[in-house]
Amino acid sequence: MLGQPPSFKRAWDLFVDPVTPEKRRILSDRWNSLAPAVKTPTQGLGQKATGCGATVGIQPRCDFSCTGCYLGEDANDIPALPTEKILEQLRMLRAYLGPKSNVQITDGEVTLRPTDELVEILSYARSIGVIPMVMTHGDSFRKDPRLLDRLVLEGGLTEVSIHIDITQRGRIGYRSPKSELELMPLRDEFAQMIRDVRKRTGTRLRAATTMTITRQNLPDVADIIRWLVRNRDAFGLVSFQPAAQVGRTRKTVEGVSAAELWQEIGKATKDFGLEIGSTEPLHFGHPDCTGFVPVMTIERRGEAKPRLLQLIRDTPEDLAIMKEYTDHGLLGMAFRDDRPLEAVARFLGAFRTAPGWLLGRVVPWLDSRLRGDAGTSAAGLVRDLALGNVKVGGLTLTSHHFMSPEEAASPVGQERLDACVFRLPYQGKMVPMCQMNALGVRDQFYSEIIAGEQQVDQDADEPRVASAG
Repeated sequence: MLGQPPSFKRAWDLFVDPVTPEKRRILSDRWNSLAPAVKTPTQGLGQKATGCGATVGIQPRCDFSCTGCYLGEDANDIPALPTEKILEQLRMLRAYLGPKSNVQITDGEVTLRPTDELVEILSYARSIGVIPMVMTHGDSFRKDPRLLDRLVLEGGLTEVSIHIDITQRGRIGYRSPKSELELMPLRDEFAQMIRDVRKRTGTRLRAATTMTITRQNLPDVADIIRWLVRNRDAFGLVSFQPAAQVGRTRKTVEGVSAAELWQEIGKATKDFGLEIGSTEPLHFGHPDCTGFVPVMTIERRGEAKPRLLQLIRDTPEDLAIMKEYTDHGLLGMAFRDDRPLEAVARFLGAFRTAPGWLLGRVVPWLDSRLRGDAGTSAAGLVRDLALGNVKVGGLTLTSHHFMSPEEAASPVGQERLDACVFRLPYQGKMVPMCQMNALGVRDQFYSEIIAGEQQVDQDADEPRVASAG
């Protein structure tokens, strides 16, 4: 597990099975739960990943008043759940998602929770094999520069996501921005913050940024992509989320379609040699819910800008490699957060599992891709890396399309809920996020928190009344 020290036994287990039996079992459960229509060779759920999860009730209150918000009108009046209740949620999420669980620590603004409690929650998540990602607007880090360091050093935090866009209201220095271009200095500030925290703590903190997309800021998306390419050392992933009419989102906030969003993304990637027509062929759950394009960046010394390469294209060659990857027993293998000994053992285990395929198919495929898209060979790239003539990195472009109540209640909405990759624990079940937000489950959960608080107050009063009598 993530919180345990590396051991030779752990390394040996990864050498024997680089995926692990537990993850194979959970992947099979996810795959068997999918409808036939979404069981494609490039479907990530049930083949590469077991899904994502999130906490609920950890800190419903927020100190912003955003024009797009999926929480209800009463969220600021809801008390946070006791720490033990959150730890219980983490145990449910770990059992459902398996080792290296992707869990968002989120609800309202979680950094408003007492820091000692948040540190305890993060530490516990790490100890049971969960990779927690703190979802935040980031202003708490600006107010208290020591806060993020504490979460990293004391809580073991390795992932953070900072939401920045013009729908936010209440940020210091940017109370009511009209354009995403006004927020570029703020993005620069956060990028430098991530770099500085890494230096101070000696850790490789991974950072993502989230952005609500509306009709108003859609024209700025291309500029955001160009900024991300320049700052890919700080932010390795972006999540664009077209606004949905959910919660207290204002009626004047209009969302956009997936096609419109990715058209704007493509305008920017074209500047770096990458034509993006769609998010095909990769899927993660229902195709109407999530789009993602992982890219490799290659930057040569002396060149003005890097080149972007789409890792998996919608071509016969790439689809064949994906199909063979499925057939060779390496599905679900993940190096994220591995210690050095674990990473070496997992890599050697993968090579032991399919040496002929890796050397006979993957290496030639990669060499062909590099020759066609980057003007070099696999051997040439390795040589240039060793000489310091080139830098190789990555950037993941994603979009998440949440549903309104009307969409979620439709037949297609039900199909999307059934294939949902993003779930939260509630009453012993893992509930899809859109069911939580668009179909009233979150409001029901919050009402239960209030009822529970009232019951606790009554229980606490009874002994005092008895002793007074």
